[in-house]
Amino acid sequence: MKPLSELTRPNIWALKPYSCARDEFKGMKADVFLDANENPHSAPINRYPDPLQEELKQMISPLKGVPEQNIFLGNGSDEAIDLPFRIFCRPGVDNVVAIDPTYGMYEVCADVNDVEYRKVPLDEKTYDMDPDKLLAAADENTKIIFICSPNNPTGNAFAPEKIIKVVTEFQGIVIVDEAYSEFSSQKPMRQLIAEYPNLIVLNTFSKAWGAAAIRLGMAFANEEIIGLFNKVKYPYNVNKLTQEKAKDILSDVTLLQRHINLILEEREHLMKSVAMLPCCKSIYPTDANFFLAKMSDATSIYQYLIQKGIVVRNRNKVNLCGNCLRITIGTKDENTKLLAALRQYHD
Repeated sequence: MKPLSELTRPNIWALKPYSCARDEFKGMKADVFLDANENPHSAPINRYPDPLQEELKQMISPLKGVPEQNIFLGNGSDEAIDLPFRIFCRPGVDNVVAIDPTYGMYEVCADVNDVEYRKVPLDEKTYDMDPDKLLAAADENTKIIFICSPNNPTGNAFAPEKIIKVVTEFQGIVIVDEAYSEFSSQKPMRQLIAEYPNLIVLNTFSKAWGAAAIRLGMAFANEEIIGLFNKVKYPYNVNKLTQEKAKDILSDVTLLQRHINLILEEREHLMKSVAMLPCCKSIYPTDANFFLAKMSDATSIYQYLIQKGIVVRNRNKVNLCGNCLRITIGTKDENTKLLAALRQYHD
């Protein structure tokens, strides 16, 4: 890996971040706050939230097995996806490399930041990743490689040794998005951030934690990279209501595992049932809370389901996903309704 100072945009490396009084006020207690031009009434929402979410990180740290100083919390994973573009990529000069197909937000952020986005197709039959092809697509101006594992929309997780090959041989930043890792049997890559200083691992409260509405994402990386994230982020990027709700959720981790078990049970049942339908041509293996199904006519079936009040994701126009629907695992009742509708469908 190149020195972080070389990978970082010079203006970001030299940036003096905005500093609020709450950043400067540490290690002491206060009863009167007259520093931030807040309204003294309407407590507790009248006060700005903790800019670094320290209490929340203290709860997350033992659950994820990552020290607090190696955790960044953002407004959804989208913030943690966008920040590396702003930190490392010079607009109109640098580029990033990503597997294809994958989560569409990587390309959106590249376009917003005027950064070239290079796609490396997965195997058209197995959706597996070739690390040599990813590395070959990079050049001296490639700052980031994105790998989503388990991947969206294909659902499969990639072998750790393939990801590690990219991390060890690439001279820039490797971002592994593990939004769906709780549904996979593979060990999460965040456990390796101490070993690989160029590795950033993303996670979220939107999937297994069942809290998409609170918009809370996580990034795990070495302390120097986390420092850059905190330098560039907005001062109060995670609001107080989100922080408090996340603390409530984290207070009962047994609920998380119950929900994961229910989803995995329903996943097995739903995949087997959909595979038996005349309109289904094949089901792809998955490590996520969704699966990809090749259908006889994905667009026609998608429109038919919409008329029935059932929404799935039509991936027909996505590279290598012709005639595919991405189906999220719902409740038992929701899955039953989906199957009932599909059994009534006729080409």
